[in-house]
Amino acid sequence: MKLHQQVAAEVEKAFSATGLAEHPIVLQPAKNRDFGDYQINGVMGAAKKNRQNPRELAQKVAEALQENHLIATAEVAGPGFINLRLRPEKLVQYIESALQDDHLGITRSSEPQTIVIDYSSPNLAKEMHVGHLRSSIIGDSLNRVLSFLGHKVIAQNHVGDWGTQFGMLVAYLTEQQQNGRADLELADLEQFYRNAKVRFDEDENFANTAREYVVKLQSGDSSVLTLWQQFVQTSLQHAQAVYQKLGLKLLPSDVTGESFYNDQLQPTVNELLAKGIAVDSDGTKVVFLEEFKNQDNEPAPFIIQKKDGGFLYASTDLACLRYRINTLHANRLLYVVDARQSLHFNELFTVARKAGWLPENVHAEHVPFGTMMGKDGKPFKTRSGDTVKLMDLLNEAVTRASALVASKNPDLSPAEIAHIGQVVGIGAVKYADLSKNRTSDYIFDWDSMLSFEGNTAPYLQYAYTRVQSVFRKAGTWDKNTSINLNEPLEQQLAVELLRFEDVLDSVADSTYPHYLAAYLYQIATLFSRFYEACPILKADDATRNSRLQLTSLTGKTLQQGLILLGIDTLETM
Repeated sequence: MKLHQQVAAEVEKAFSATGLAEHPIVLQPAKNRDFGDYQINGVMGAAKKNRQNPRELAQKVAEALQENHLIATAEVAGPGFINLRLRPEKLVQYIESALQDDHLGITRSSEPQTIVIDYSSPNLAKEMHVGHLRSSIIGDSLNRVLSFLGHKVIAQNHVGDWGTQFGMLVAYLTEQQQNGRADLELADLEQFYRNAKVRFDEDENFANTAREYVVKLQSGDSSVLTLWQQFVQTSLQHAQAVYQKLGLKLLPSDVTGESFYNDQLQPTVNELLAKGIAVDSDGTKVVFLEEFKNQDNEPAPFIIQKKDGGFLYASTDLACLRYRINTLHANRLLYVVDARQSLHFNELFTVARKAGWLPENVHAEHVPFGTMMGKDGKPFKTRSGDTVKLMDLLNEAVTRASALVASKNPDLSPAEIAHIGQVVGIGAVKYADLSKNRTSDYIFDWDSMLSFEGNTAPYLQYAYTRVQSVFRKAGTWDKNTSINLNEPLEQQLAVELLRFEDVLDSVADSTYPHYLAAYLYQIATLFSRFYEACPILKADDATRNSRLQLTSLTGKTLQQGLILLGIDTLETM
């Protein structure tokens, strides 16, 4: 149900009828719901441009909205604002329709796209750390929202599984196999990498062996490839354990690492050279981009092959982009990668457009995000200054949440505490991130994210359990009773519930999940006010059943919204 779009369409007709067709419509939910459901703010700008009295012009628009099938009243306020109140009977019709639909009345896209989302993408040389959290959960939420709206989403986990460091790692793995310690060493990937790096830095013979392995690996030596595959498989198992803990949709089948594109790299470079887009600059293959000049007014160099013949991220990313368009047939490409890579992606897309690999009808978007900071305002680290392993962070979240649950509900069994602690702890970590504008850095704070007050996952999860509690107490009730929106808070809650599809469309278009988080918080807050002001179970039968239907859609909306953020709900807390 695209309520906002429907209201906007009616306002557009009124603008046209009053000679304002070319002026932008500034329509938004009313800031003070006591005065209306929506507010038109665009008349004053139009009046200034046309040198008209804003209140008089607003009155003409309001009169054009009289006897409207959707809008009950349009009242001018202040210097030229127009407050709109929607017809309760129309809202009831929409609410009843949403309740009868498993998809909550939300239409699937009439023009579904194939959307490839690149997210998570850890380096397999190390265990996943907190730096991988934002890409993983932002990408996962976008995957869920776009899929829910009917698009074909293809997740791509572009893992770092290639490069010179793998010669070092394979050499160390070989050494440990000879000592019978390989499995033990691989149990801690972070330490495995450090130990291999120490051997590489301190032992020249080992370093030379590692370099030989790089050559063998790149030339396709079967024995070295077997060792490399063992290391990659172990690394992916570590990553998959994190994904399962986080409840992500990512599967092993979504992994398409850097190594996948090896045989496509040289042809990609050759084609750019043949088209005259890339040039040979003293042995290095470069695309000089006039669009990105430095302070000396020189075109930016986009290097696609080193002088020694080696390839770079640029080479792999170009081959990757071509594969996603030509083989996966993507209409839209989303790269959920941190903000520091913005220039790289701007240059990448520019080169791809020049080469004709990125057609005008395919949208390629970098979805940047900021850094997770500690309370000291610096990137989140351990007390010793080390990078925090993501699994350690998630385990601590569950431990803290479980302790909190046990303190609030000492009568729960250990199994119940463990289950609730898991759902609340993981949900708290994810929501603390997803509720923030992704382009901003944010402070990681255990106390605020686990709070049952304010804009947090526990608050929303508790709001959902409160709804379930109402129905446990209600017992049997008539779900076919007519809905009545007699109280202001009943109408306010109904209007907000019917904005769900508008919000999801906004998330899909903008790639900002925090719009959905803010919406769910508004729903939970409104329901709390409705619950206190409008008795449900103690009302007369007709009113009771009507309010139970509003409560039912509230619960379904909260649950579905949280699912789209990748957050589980609980029947009791």
